[in-house]
Amino acid sequence: MWGDIAIAFLIAFLMTFMVTPHTINLAKKIGAVDTPKDSRRINKINMPRLGGLAVIAGFFVSIIYLLVVMTIENKINLYEDNYITKLIGFLIGALIIGVVCFIDDVKGVPALVKLFSQIIAATIVIMFGIKIDTLDIPFLNLNNQNNGFYVCLTLFWIVGITNALNLIDGLDGLSTGISLISCLSLLIIFSLNSSPLISIILITALGGALCGFLPYNFNPAKTFIGDTGSNFLGYCLSIISILGIAKTYTAIVIVAPLMVLALPICDTLFAIVRRIINGKSLKAVIEADAGHLHHKMLQKGFTQKQAVLILYGISAIFGMFAIILMDSGIWKALSFAIIIVIIIAMGYKEFFKQRLLDDMSENEKEVKK
Repeated sequence: MWGDIAIAFLIAFLMTFMVTPHTINLAKKIGAVDTPKDSRRINKINMPRLGGLAVIAGFFVSIIYLLVVMTIENKINLYEDNYITKLIGFLIGALIIGVVCFIDDVKGVPALVKLFSQIIAATIVIMFGIKIDTLDIPFLNLNNQNNGFYVCLTLFWIVGITNALNLIDGLDGLSTGISLISCLSLLIIFSLNSSPLISIILITALGGALCGFLPYNFNPAKTFIGDTGSNFLGYCLSIISILGIAKTYTAIVIVAPLMVLALPICDTLFAIVRRIINGKSLKAVIEADAGHLHHKMLQKGFTQKQAVLILYGISAIFGMFAIILMDSGIWKALSFAIIIVIIIAMGYKEFFKQRLLDDMSENEKEVKK
């Protein structure tokens, strides 16, 4: 299995790394360029934004090759649990989201149209058999719920995570790196959980593709992943997490993907509440603002690179919490979280004091020049 995992990662990595320069040229030719036209834009220069195409290419080339080869070798049975049908539904949904978001990156698409495309894609995925179908949570008798409850829950999960990754895509390398950390965390969790091999291959290929793209996307970025890429990442992570916990719907296994994706989920929930309060209307939810966590960090004086690295660290802590929870239980996970909080609290003030001194030193150098 681990040899196949290595192959999945390497093919996705190389394919994405080699294709990304072509997507940069394509974006410039067709005008898919992010222009800093308002205060929300962090970039100061025009930036090509079709990097998501390279990630999609690396992901699908890797999994198609692996699934074909592993089927020939009888290492995987795509007809078991109807995986062949589920993968077709996954592909159709990805195509719908990819086409709509590609148009958005090139010409622009209303937010409601993108949301509608996400709902259609999620509905197709559910129709083809990918859905949460039971929950075993103590004190909550959810196993007696009818099918409609689980369909709505799955729809909400897919659309919610898809938007969460899209909304957090505001700094160089932010959504790419957080998605990569999520992939690594889920890969470990799936391995601990003896999850279906198909989910392990999918999450590995996605992680490999992100590794291939990150060198072009980390600050200072040469290209953006765009709506095509950020929506695809959220869509993939939401569905792969369902496939990875498909046979063990215990409370801990369900909480694990929530914890792994906690940062984008919390940022999205705060954005919804904030926009409703500020806009005093549900319509305000789809209106972009500059109140996301990464915007707040920049307002505090952090550089792009500093903000991204700190958010990487927070995401990694959430991922580690989920892994410990899965491997060792709630008490060890909680003790880990408490220790991390104490360590951060001890160094928090000194960290900001040192950063203030560094900023003053830089300002003095500028004045002397």
